Amino acid sequence: MERKGSILIVDDDPSIRKALAAILEEKGYGVETADTGRKGIAKSKSKFHNLALIDIRLPDMEGTELLTQMKQTVPEMIKIMITGYPSLQNAVEALNRGANAYIIKPLDIDNALSIIEHLLEKQRESLKMTQEKIVEYIETRAKQLEQEGLSR
Repeated sequence: MERKGSILIVDDDPSIRKALAAILEEKGYGVETADTGRKGIAKSKSKFHNLALIDIRLPDMEGTELLTQMKQTVPEMIKIMITGYPSLQNAVEALNRGANAYIIKPLDIDNALSIIEHLLEKQRESLKMTQEKIVEYIETRAKQLEQEGLSR
């Protein structure tokens, strides 16, 4: 089965990491996990992940701080904040710091998968548009250079 994308799960609860990883792998995603923010940053720097699921409360930092750091190091990665401590303040802060979505625990797995699939599809469409623009630019620039060479 072809991988649908790479997902990084950053959560200090081993049962959540294990359950999410199993579900996502079964759906065809490549999955890596981390139990601290620092490990999550290290993994995001060493390998590209299309998406990160980030717990709001981690043992070494707040999930919102991890969002900020990941936004600086891997801006194109989709970041979804997951929390068992929902509040309007947490949601606003997460979104202001770069979260693409905010999901409340316990997770409704069908809803979470729907959000993940929707955001990854938007990412693929954006990448395709970017690639098409690059191809157009290269083709146009090659024609310009060719014309400049002919006019000399």
